Amino acid sequence: MASDPAAVGTTTAEPLTHPVTQPVTQPVTQPVTQPGTESAPARRPVVVCHDVNVVFRVMADRQRRTAGSRVGQLLGRGPGRRPMREVHALKGISAVGHEGDAIGLVGRNGSGKSTMLRVIAGLLPPTSGEVWAHGQPALLGVNAVLLPELSGARNILLGGLALGLAREEIEDRFDDIIDFAGVRDAIHMPMKTYSSGMSARLRFAIATVRTPPVLLIDEALATGDAEFRVRSEERIKALCADAGCVFLVSHALGAIRKTCNRAIWIDRGDMRMDGEANEVADAYWDSVKR
Repeated sequence: MASDPAAVGTTTAEPLTHPVTQPVTQPVTQPVTQPGTESAPARRPVVVCHDVNVVFRVMADRQRRTAGSRVGQLLGRGPGRRPMREVHALKGISAVGHEGDAIGLVGRNGSGKSTMLRVIAGLLPPTSGEVWAHGQPALLGVNAVLLPELSGARNILLGGLALGLAREEIEDRFDDIIDFAGVRDAIHMPMKTYSSGMSARLRFAIATVRTPPVLLIDEALATGDAEFRVRSEERIKALCADAGCVFLVSHALGAIRKTCNRAIWIDRGDMRMDGEANEVADAYWDSVKR
């Protein structure tokens, strides 16, 4: 790696920064071009994950105590204290997301997909490794601040302000947000009266009202009817066309195939495959059927 952060993928890129890590001091020097088109302009990286490891320390079950743990109790660690064990949730994950990428994360439950989103969002610092991002990644449902005691209309205002929109911009887009979410009849009712589906649709509508540099979506497309899923997929494609980068966690491989150009397969914390969305989805599905 070189020493100029502006050289990440292109000589005109802005420095990548991340709220929980140091600013980039070493760039990725691998420009991205399509095969056979060496003259095509390089796309700017907006997310760089380098050798990311996440280890959780959790208490072991009492029934699984080892002889060593019982000896430890005899040596004064206390009869009621349970031994700790480590869970390696992510194991050396390295990946780069570029402008215009829609990257699907696939894998079985507990494989580390949602953990990866939280690391990129800055909500969970990695145990080791580094993550750099251009701007503040927006994790769907977190950056859109929704308060159950307030009405949907009030939450649209607060969510828009949290995303950096001016009050005038929010008012201009207010009707589009409630129509996209399909909550017009309940927009002046407290959010605590909304169903989980209505709340999820409103979060999605607020979080995607502008093009963030990095949008992180965890199973949002599984919410709502078929019509809403189609509109959600179209919205994600529009965000990518506006040079944003989207990471999508979904067990619906059909949604991954329709909305993503790339996919990453994570299995028990390891990256098994990173490539074209259909190829990764096929490989993952073949492993599930075994």
